[in-house]
Amino acid sequence: MADFHQNGIVTTLHNLSNRSVEELEYDLEHFSRFRPLGLILPSLYSELQGEALPAIVKQLKEVPYLSEIVIGLDRADRDQYFHACEFFSELPQHHRILWNEGPRLQALDKELSELGVSPRELGKGRNVWYCMGYILASGKSESIGLHDCDIVTYDRGLLARLLYPVAHPQFNYEFCKGYYARVANGKMNGRVSRLLVTPLIRALKRTVGENEYLEFMDSFRYPLAGEFSFRKDVLTDIRIPSDWGLEIGVLSEMYRNYANNRLCQADIAETYDHKHQDLSFDNTEGGLSKMSIDITKAMFRKLATYGQTFTTETFRSLKATYYRIALDFVETYNNDAKMNGLTLDIHQEEKAIEMFAQNIMTAGQRFLEAPMERPFIPSWNRVVSAMPDVYDRLITAVEEDRKEFLESK
Repeated sequence: MADFHQNGIVTTLHNLSNRSVEELEYDLEHFSRFRPLGLILPSLYSELQGEALPAIVKQLKEVPYLSEIVIGLDRADRDQYFHACEFFSELPQHHRILWNEGPRLQALDKELSELGVSPRELGKGRNVWYCMGYILASGKSESIGLHDCDIVTYDRGLLARLLYPVAHPQFNYEFCKGYYARVANGKMNGRVSRLLVTPLIRALKRTVGENEYLEFMDSFRYPLAGEFSFRKDVLTDIRIPSDWGLEIGVLSEMYRNYANNRLCQADIAETYDHKHQDLSFDNTEGGLSKMSIDITKAMFRKLATYGQTFTTETFRSLKATYYRIALDFVETYNNDAKMNGLTLDIHQEEKAIEMFAQNIMTAGQRFLEAPMERPFIPSWNRVVSAMPDVYDRLITAVEEDRKEFLESK
């Protein structure tokens, strides 16, 4: 059971009583009369064949309050799209699948690209962005949740607690970030958040100085959680990265667009486990190595927009400061793990820190070498300005894909 301490400048909503899922869902059914609720599921086709997503769908079948579910499907050919349609057909809620590799959405993406308003990179950010556009186009949801499709410890209480803050008609939250303990199989996980993001933020405070943005980022208990919820109006003006910097990018946009009292974080699960990425020590273009570079660059870019100047010397100082802070955290986490009967591999923890330290320099160098880089996907407000009928065309493409599937049966 969590404590009730409020830290930082963002409201924390705790799990103080283990309130039953049934009670939460009863409230959410009532709230949905005033604020229809939706869910975005960004998925790879391969996840349909894993252990997590079938169990997630089984749980979602029991959720009574959702007006729609929007599934973004990546890396699927025609037969695999048809299989996905069958796979998700057991969902009783209104649902639609965005077949991102399908010819209709690819044609629309090409036109958007010619106008300079489409995502430039493949990945989760692109998938989520198109799903956000579809949610705006459908007009069926006022408050929306988003979570990953590889959560092996999933239960529908996670979704209920995630949506509750933005669904309650008497709450004024525009955005809620989920958090949880990354513990599974007797081990403490979540290395990128524990060993990179938090020590990096603390190191930035020392090297570039205290500022409200860094204090804001340091207020989140699990800044890299892929689970968050938001009101529909958030989607029109948000600009998100298309790479692994998605979660940091979303938080940064919330800081830019909203007062702190419109944002919160909520304890949504006692434990949480999902697919683990390789550290990829020798490959900066894959696994946790690429993730760490993308995340670090996302923070540098955001600080630069607030007037911070970076040089090679800045990054050298930052790397040294980060390294010392991160090593101190290893001792803290090791003690925490031992007290809770968990295991922690100190050797692997310190190897990860060494890689992250090197990648801070790599990210800094790439940042300096590409000052005109445009990493953020344009907001949907801008897309509508460039292509006024984009929502209608997005709906039509999805419906035509669905029609083709139904005719094939």
